[in-house]
Amino acid sequence: MSDIRVLLVDDHPVVRAGLRAMLADFPGVTVVAEAADGDAALVELSKLHTLGEPVDLVLMDLQMGSGMDGVTATEKIKAGEAGTPPPPVLILTTYDTDADILAAVEAGASGYMLKDAPPDQIRQAVLSAAAGQTALAPEVAARLMGRIRNPSPALSAREVQLLELLATGMSNRAMAKQLFISEATVKSHLVHIYSKLGVDNRTAAIAVATQRRVIRGR
Repeated sequence: MSDIRVLLVDDHPVVRAGLRAMLADFPGVTVVAEAADGDAALVELSKLHTLGEPVDLVLMDLQMGSGMDGVTATEKIKAGEAGTPPPPVLILTTYDTDADILAAVEAGASGYMLKDAPPDQIRQAVLSAAAGQTALAPEVAARLMGRIRNPSPALSAREVQLLELLATGMSNRAMAKQLFISEATVKSHLVHIYSKLGVDNRTAAIAVATQRRVIRGR
C-alpha cells in the first residue's frame, strides 16, 4: 500500500518544519509539498496533479496572515477550483471556537484537530481523514455534542457568522452588504441572537459569545 501523500498548509515556516518532522515519524505518511496560504495550496495541488502525483490529504491551518485563509481554501478545494479531484482536508489549528469549527465543517473539511494534540491523535486523524472518515479532536467533538445536547436554543451557523461580524464593529448595513442579505434580515437575526444569549444589546452579545467561546476574543 502506497504512502498517504500530504500537502502541508501553514503560514509559519517554523510550524511547517515542526509538522513535517512529526509527520515524517508516521509510517505510511509522506509530506509531498508545502504552502504558506490558500492560494499557494491551490497552485501546489494543481501542479502535483499535472505531474501525475496527486495529493491524498491537505493538512490545513485556518489563519494565514494576509493570504487566503483555510476556510476559503477548503471551500475552493472541495469545489474543484484547483482543477483536481478534491482531496480530503484536515484542519489543524489552535482555534476551537464554535465559529471556527462550524465554518470549517460547512466548507467541507473532513476533520478538525488542534495543534497541541498528542502526535498519536494527529496520526490517527490523518489516517481517518485520508480514508474518507470524519476526524475530530476530542475537544471539538465535545463542543459539537454540547451544541446538540444543550437544552437552550443553539445559535445557527448564520447567527454565529453575524456575531463574528458584530464583534468587528460593523453596522447593520455593512453586515447586510457583506452577507448579501437585507438590513431587515440582519435585524431579525440579531433579535434571535439576543434572545438565545439572554442579552439585549450588541456589547453584551459579544461579551457572552466570547465568554462561551462561540467567537474569538478581540
